[in-house]
Amino acid sequence: MRKSSGLAAILAFASALSAPGPAGGIRFRDVARSSGIEFVHHNHPTARKHLIETLPGGVAAFDYNNDGRIDLFFTNGAAIPSLEKEGAQYWNRLYRNDGGMRFTDVTAEAGVAGAGYSMGAAAADFDNDGFVDLFVAGVRRNALYRNLGNGKFEDVTARAGIRSDVWSVAAGWFDYDNDGRLDLFVVNYVEWSLDYDRFCGDQSRGIRVYCHPKYFRGLPNTLYRNRGDGTFEEVSGKSGIAAHPGRGMSVAFADYDDDGWMDAFVSNDNLPNFLFHNRGDGTFEEVGLAAGVALAESGKAVSSMGADFRDYDNDGLADIVVTALAGETFPVFRNEGKGFFRDVTYASGVAAASLQRSGWSVGLADFDNDGWKDLFTANGHVNDRIEQFEPHRYRLSNSVFANSAGRFRDVSAAAGEGFGIPKPHRGGAFADFDGDGRIDVAVSVLGESAELWQNVTPGTGRWLALRLAGTRSNRDAIGARIRLAGQTNIMTSAVGYASSSHAGVHFGLGSVEKADRIEIRWPSGKVQVLENVETNRVLNVSEPVR
Repeated sequence: MRKSSGLAAILAFASALSAPGPAGGIRFRDVARSSGIEFVHHNHPTARKHLIETLPGGVAAFDYNNDGRIDLFFTNGAAIPSLEKEGAQYWNRLYRNDGGMRFTDVTAEAGVAGAGYSMGAAAADFDNDGFVDLFVAGVRRNALYRNLGNGKFEDVTARAGIRSDVWSVAAGWFDYDNDGRLDLFVVNYVEWSLDYDRFCGDQSRGIRVYCHPKYFRGLPNTLYRNRGDGTFEEVSGKSGIAAHPGRGMSVAFADYDDDGWMDAFVSNDNLPNFLFHNRGDGTFEEVGLAAGVALAESGKAVSSMGADFRDYDNDGLADIVVTALAGETFPVFRNEGKGFFRDVTYASGVAAASLQRSGWSVGLADFDNDGWKDLFTANGHVNDRIEQFEPHRYRLSNSVFANSAGRFRDVSAAAGEGFGIPKPHRGGAFADFDGDGRIDVAVSVLGESAELWQNVTPGTGRWLALRLAGTRSNRDAIGARIRLAGQTNIMTSAVGYASSSHAGVHFGLGSVEKADRIEIRWPSGKVQVLENVETNRVLNVSEPVR
């Protein structure tokens, strides 16, 4: 298909690309209520339209008790103006996966109800003790919870040296200096206070809306180096990260130039995105514009929200997919190699499919196990009164785009009963919650019940899930890269918007019954090869000592 940058060209293809898929296509059903997940996100909307009210909703999927089942954590808001969790309705919530798609609320006994107005979550084992820990970002209230391994967490924020002086939206874990210890990247948004009282909207009609981010000064992000003794050194300045203020929304990691050092992509709201290239000496160079991921092909910055940083076209290179607001499309940046990306939003089919949508969380996952990573987006506009100003909607249904050899097609209309119900969706996490080899999705909703989309796609292909365990110096194995059956994927928990998916590495394999060769490049640089591995199973792999 010839590329076109015109609106007419996008609309011309929209109807064809959004047609329902063939029988047996990707299907979901919402099982949140029957599963025991009764979470409602309380963002405390007010007449003053404080900007914090419309941006929260992080979700984290991780196995907190090492029973082999992926659990769920939801961040929650707080009362305004106190910014305190004045009642249990504002608690962050942890749900233990009991198997059979049943969950139990274990928030109180685990000690993770939290404090303040929470935004995002990031899960990883930062202290290498074999238990996944949790970081929660918030409005001047960040928290680091250490997993004690007995079903409880300990708040170690102060002892670890984590600051809480700005509005943080999201965070992610990665080992930027290759020392075997996971470091923490905190995504900061804008300077904001309760005293801010600009009237945005139409004063003559008395319609007040959330102010455009252009009215707020952006902030630099924060990088913490893990010292390995339970404390962190704030290295934002000397690493070069602090030299680039933005309006950060999400972060995703990959070694995009294959030099052995993990890089970081930061989506910015109505500012150019950042791509922090890791120089390997403890410093980063911001190369977003030169690499081709700072702006859309139009040359304009968009309302970049969530991001995922992985190979969608099976060429072995990590690509970037970003969500944005209606009218902007969801940018797709294809990694061309040699440090450069190309905007293929139109050529990939995503432009037409996403034109009328506003997206937040996003994930590339093979939902039908055919060997190609599909695309899921959690949708909803940022402005709850957008219908009174523009031909767009606030409440939107989620989207799923099926990947066929690197080209996406909107199959949302046939994705299952209830999938098309419009709501103000925000965060989203991806994992096989019921252990059937199909990736499910949990989504948060502002002011309404969370959704748990069980993947019930019929006739799916075979699959293989890898659960990696590194050596004692890097138990989590975040940053490991796996090649299998012509595909490449990485171990990461930084996926989506203000969310985290710590659930191993999943491969859809079509009709492949036995994987002839699996190549794992561990964060330490060791390369491990496995041969003749049976599929349709979870494979636990430990890094070789030598």
